[in-house]
Amino acid sequence: MKRLENKVALITGGAGSIGQTTAKLFIEEGAKVILVDLDEIALKKAATDLGSNAAYVVANVTIAADVERYAKEAIKKFGKIDIFFNNAGIEGVVKPIIDFPEDVFDKVIAVNVKGVFLGCKYVLPQMNDGGSMIITSSVAGLTASPNFIAYTTSKHATLGIMKTAALEAAPRKIRVNTIHPSPVDNRMMRSIEEGYEPGKGEDVKKAFAASIPLGRYATPLEISKLALFLGSDDSQFITGAQYVIDGGQTTK
Repeated sequence: MKRLENKVALITGGAGSIGQTTAKLFIEEGAKVILVDLDEIALKKAATDLGSNAAYVVANVTIAADVERYAKEAIKKFGKIDIFFNNAGIEGVVKPIIDFPEDVFDKVIAVNVKGVFLGCKYVLPQMNDGGSMIITSSVAGLTASPNFIAYTTSKHATLGIMKTAALEAAPRKIRVNTIHPSPVDNRMMRSIEEGYEPGKGEDVKKAFAASIPLGRYATPLEISKLALFLGSDDSQFITGAQYVIDGGQTTK
């Protein structure tokens, strides 16, 4: 039997590499999936490529009415929500605190913190008892790096949301956990690499990879496989936990 047979998963940040890769893996494991993002073109293509077991909703995760709508659309389309991958996030810019633009800080906090909170607020009531919520944090939610204040702050904040939600959802046997990737080989990291050394992104990538004991970035599929474990019944007694997937980066 497939690990997600007869389950319905809702994935925010669905147009991104981790969102799309996770959707594909979940469908292969028997789930139906609703993708949520702002990028309608990318969402439509992803849903088309994934087939009849995928649908999408264009929504802004920072707007309560949009979040309430995507939760209701998921129920309308597939009848229930068993898994919520609360995954949408942005990186902001690379600048020291004294130079960091206030508007960028506000935007990162809005997406990465308020978006996660609103997802909990409006999706939890719609989820089936015994379901699973997976929140995407980062190694930046456990440690810190200079010149990355907004992202680091936002990813630390997701831990507070996760722990609170895990306690509140426990009576309904809904598990809530965070995942904490090190750099993932995707668009976001290309942006961050260029932010640290414009025009020398490849050199920054090599330096970042060298800081990871296993010597490389994670792949989106490796993150998706962790989300699969946490979304499946294999993790029925796991909640309030922080799952680090970083090639050993935070062991130093």
